[in-house]
Amino acid sequence: MQVYLDYSATTPTRPEAIAIIQTILTQQWGNPSSLHEWGNRAALVVETARMQVAGLINAVPESMIFTSGGTEADNLAIMGVARCYTIPQHIIISSVEHSAISEPAKMLENWGWEVTRLGVNHQGRVNPEDLTAALRDNTVLVSVIYGQSEIGTVQPIVELGKITKTHGALFHTDAVQVAGRLSLDVQTLPVDLLSLSSHKIYGGLGAGALYVRPGVELMPLLGGGGQENGLRSGTQATPAIAGFGVAAELAAQELETESERLILLRDRLFAILADVPGLIPTGDKIHRLPHHLSFYLEAADGEKISGKTLVRQLNLGGIGISAGAACNSGKLSPSPILLAMGYSQKAALCGIRLTLGKQTTAADIDWTGIVVKQILQRLIPS
Repeated sequence: MQVYLDYSATTPTRPEAIAIIQTILTQQWGNPSSLHEWGNRAALVVETARMQVAGLINAVPESMIFTSGGTEADNLAIMGVARCYTIPQHIIISSVEHSAISEPAKMLENWGWEVTRLGVNHQGRVNPEDLTAALRDNTVLVSVIYGQSEIGTVQPIVELGKITKTHGALFHTDAVQVAGRLSLDVQTLPVDLLSLSSHKIYGGLGAGALYVRPGVELMPLLGGGGQENGLRSGTQATPAIAGFGVAAELAAQELETESERLILLRDRLFAILADVPGLIPTGDKIHRLPHHLSFYLEAADGEKISGKTLVRQLNLGGIGISAGAACNSGKLSPSPILLAMGYSQKAALCGIRLTLGKQTTAADIDWTGIVVKQILQRLIPS
């Protein structure tokens, strides 16, 4: 029995998206910027997808800028704002951002910008009072991830956004893990910029989008033909964008029922694993992504036995999950997210993540619980 539980890493492309991708590749393969019929057909595909993706977050289509994925959308938000200033200013991010935010922030620091990283509590949540205290006269942007991919915690985005807007700064959120799982409405959310990714909502790899509230000024990262309202030059990846559009439209239709189903499965697995010695949940239990479970192995030593050890053992048993710690050039590194939450270096090497999706069943959950218990009993005898 094979069970895939790494939907936060990527989702399988849904059949409807595959069908439209195949159609574009074989029938509507023109360059969307060309003025002839072939180009017009491709341009219509792109604009249809723009409306579909906009519909997922209740945005006007013209506010959606297509990118190659969530990472580029995040970079365009951070660097696009920064490039509007000739003199370095101040930005605020959280200490639990995805690297697509934290790395550009480091780059800005190297260029003379000031960056404040808001601390989080032991559940990974930002305290809005900390944001209020961190804001300065020269704060131009605040970026806080909506749903944290490693530990599942959902941030108080509405409150954080309102504080930022009252101050007069721009507010960005990486909503890659939230889209299709929780309702997003940019007409009521106090956000100026919001990042999305196709392959997190069953649309396939290679496409993403940045929502840019009308009136917000950004500078492009790429010079070229001026596509995407001048903010993202380069010929649009029409097949990937079409798949993104179909997936977004279907995600909006299925959101309520699918989120409820995932919550039930998530809580079922939490309950099954609740009595496993040394397997400690991480993240916020209440403010949590519907599909997300995360733990650390309390009894593991972090070196001989780490989160990646359990990933490998479960893979041998046909179950795909993810570890929280990063592995660079063969060297295991502690999770910066768990470290920011106050966990020790040892604990931060022992994080795991299980994320559920459309193909996950109750039988998958029950089987996973059995296998996890058996492996842990063998790895870490009581």
